[in-house]
Amino acid sequence: MLLSDDKISHLSHLILKGLTQDQRVKLLEEEAKVLREIKRNILDEVKVEEEIDQVVRVKLSSYSRPIQEGSPEWDVLYQKFFFEEQKKRKRK
Repeated sequence: MLLSDDKISHLSHLILKGLTQDQRVKLLEEEAKVLREIKRNILDEVKVEEEIDQVVRVKLSSYSRPIQEGSPEWDVLYQKFFFEEQKKRKRK
């Protein structure tokens, strides 16, 4: 996982704090429920990012000529394929 549970919890609390301090925002639910929803959304995003990462790694490993992970060529292709997969899933 790209983010630990502690990091996700910390980010969720920071987002909630930012929302509650913004006078333009009025929470329609109790803070605990909003916090759970924020955490769920972060987890969903992390899950999609991990799925995309796996798809891209499989694609890169399928090349007839092995590309060394971490090489400039691998990095460029990884970013390209990652972006393309995000577009397929309508995400940026």
